[in-house]
Amino acid sequence: MPSFELNGILKVKKETQVVSEKFSKREFVVTTDNTTQYPQYINLQLTQDKCALLDSFQPGDEIKVSFNLRGREWSGPDGVKYFNSLEAWRLEKVGSQSSYAAAPNASIDPMPASSPVADDLPF
Repeated sequence: MPSFELNGILKVKKETQVVSEKFSKREFVVTTDNTTQYPQYINLQLTQDKCALLDSFQPGDEIKVSFNLRGREWSGPDGVKYFNSLEAWRLEKVGSQSSYAAAPNASIDPMPASSPVADDLPF
């Protein structure tokens, strides 16, 4: 199943709901397209041990969400119905230093030692 990503502003952060002894979920809303006339309010959920991922974020934070699209069928007295959910599995704060983590053993020096440097400065 393919995964998706979106960037936006955390608008709503709900508490964890214990649905049953074996299942818990936590919903949150991310606002995208803030600069347009019609911003989008995307409702996502975290499940099970992933519910705690939202603890370190506050409404107003700009975040990047990695998620999967899930669908299920339900048979009830009114017939068969279909439901979709956006199940998040990773949250990252956008613009924080942790978003710019360098690869292990990578040089952060913007000018490698092997590059020739012209020494024509006036001082």
